[in-house]
This record gives sequence, structure tokens and C-alpha cells, in this order.
Amino acid sequence: MKDKAEQTRLLLTGGVLAGPIYIIVGIAQILTRAGFDITRHPLSFMSLGDLGWIQIANFIVTGLLVIAGAIGLLRLALADKRLRRGALLLGIYGLGVVGGGVFVSDPALGFPPGTPDTYPQTMSWHGLLHFIFGQIGFLALIVASFVYARYFAANDLPGWAIFSALTGAIFLFAIIASVATSAGDGSAWGLLALYAAVTLAWIWLAALSYHMRSELAP
Repeated sequence: MKDKAEQTRLLLTGGVLAGPIYIIVGIAQILTRAGFDITRHPLSFMSLGDLGWIQIANFIVTGLLVIAGAIGLLRLALADKRLRRGALLLGIYGLGVVGGGVFVSDPALGFPPGTPDTYPQTMSWHGLLHFIFGQIGFLALIVASFVYARYFAANDLPGWAIFSALTGAIFLFAIIASVATSAGDGSAWGLLALYAAVTLAWIWLAALSYHMRSELAP
């Protein structure tokens, strides 16, 4: 039992570390990659160009860490259906992040430098898979946050319930806003809202993994 608890604690540590790694590596690239504009380019564009391997590795490593954390959460689920569903949904999110690294997006909007300053007229097969993996992952994360909100509310943990529900609500709003603005006047606020929501989601996931890890008997 002690060995199993240690293995579970190690798996949950993966969930704790995924967010900080993703955010730190992302910020470092935003500050240093030539031609990248946070008001126009999603972070997935960092997978393109000579230094694209950095973001590809960031996607794959953090996605695998999320999957490890989800396995740890699943081990804690026991007979609780909400915890099982939440863990499985987070595992799907982790697969979405890995898929986002394996299948890169198409060059667009002047990035990498030298790319036409428009969206491509047709989407490549890997660009399409990148989009599909990303949307499935985002949807799974949003649903997972609401599942955990219900779990925490049922277990008289209102702070965690509100944190989880707000994370899902803000993420959903940001996705809608980013789609609406990209189809409209091209305003930057929708994309910036998505950046903020993704950052919040990674923070929530790290905090959730740490909280559940602390519930394990030492």
C-alpha cells in the first residue's frame, strides 16, 4: 500500500509540474522569438520555424505530465463517479496537448517571418489534426472543471468549487470570444482572453493536483 501511495503521489506531481513548465517555456518564447505577436498569434504558432522544436517538446512533455497526473487522480477516485469522470476528462485533455505537439499548425499571419500575412486558403492534414486535438482537449478540460466543481460542492469545499467553476466558465467564454473576434473585426482582445484562460486553466490543474496529492496519507 505504501508503494502504491508513493506511485500515486509521483503521478500527481506530474500534474503539479505540467502547468508551470508550460507557462514558463511559453513566456520565454513570447519574449524571445522574432516576429511573434501575442495580439495576433496563438502560442501553437511557436511550433513553426527553426526553433519550433521547443514548443513541440513543450506540448508533448506537459501533455504527458497531465496524463500522468490524470492517472494519479484516477487512482484516488475509488467509487466516486465524479472523480473518475474528472480524471478521465483530464486524461483526454493531456492527449489533446500531446496531439497539439505531434501535429503542428499551419503558418499564417506573418509567422514565421516571411509567411504571408493572411490565413492559408486551405488547411493541411496536420493543421486540421492540430485543430481537432486542440478543440477536443479544450472541451474536455472545460467539462472536467465543472465536474470537479460539483464534486467539491458536494464535499463542502466551496472555495474549490468556485475556483473550478470559474475556470471552466472563463475558458468557455474565452473560446467563444476568440472565435467571434477572429470572424469579425480581428480585435486582439479575444486572443488575449484565450491566453489568460489557458494560463488560469494550467494554474487550476496544478493546484488541483497539489490539493489531491496532499490528501494522500504521508
